[in-house]
Amino acid sequence: MPPNFNDIEKKYAALFERLLSRRERILEFKSFLEKETNWLAAPVFKRAHMDVEHGLLMHSVGVTENALKIKDLMAPDITDESVIVAALFHDVGKLGHPGKPYYLPNDNRWEIEKRGMAYKVNPEVVTMNLAVRSLELVSRFIPLSEEEAQAIVAHDGVYPVHGGVVGLEYYQKECRLTMILHFADFWTAAVEEEGRR
Repeated sequence: MPPNFNDIEKKYAALFERLLSRRERILEFKSFLEKETNWLAAPVFKRAHMDVEHGLLMHSVGVTENALKIKDLMAPDITDESVIVAALFHDVGKLGHPGKPYYLPNDNRWEIEKRGMAYKVNPEVVTMNLAVRSLELVSRFIPLSEEEAQAIVAHDGVYPVHGGVVGLEYYQKECRLTMILHFADFWTAAVEEEGRR
């Protein structure tokens, strides 16, 4: 069950207090997301459990919290900042670009009622893998390590998408941060948001 949005706002703000070396650049990116995109209100489309206003932020904060827990237990030498950058912003590609949101409210009654699709993809946004778009947006503002870049672009792991395979080039070559983010993302979505047992 998705958490209360007021709790998420507090947790979201607290994450930025843990930033050290790239604080200014990360805060610039935060400001860009909040002012130029629908970051604070966007849904997580195609995951019915978070296909709601604020869904993307709720999901991203949950993934970040879980990634930090895993890091603390399994890889304490990785910095909190590195985990926060990769985890909090791993799905920002789902925002599209300023003035061109990726998801729009669906106006097709049949799709809404029969398929539960409250949103549709904006046809004006250039087609691109969402993880690659995330990397493109983040790297405009924040200098990334190789591990952070791999974690963002390969966080979905090796899953079939539209008949193909995404992330196969990373198979068994994932850095630890990628593994942490992948599991945190999967756990957050499947267990905490969808209630899988």
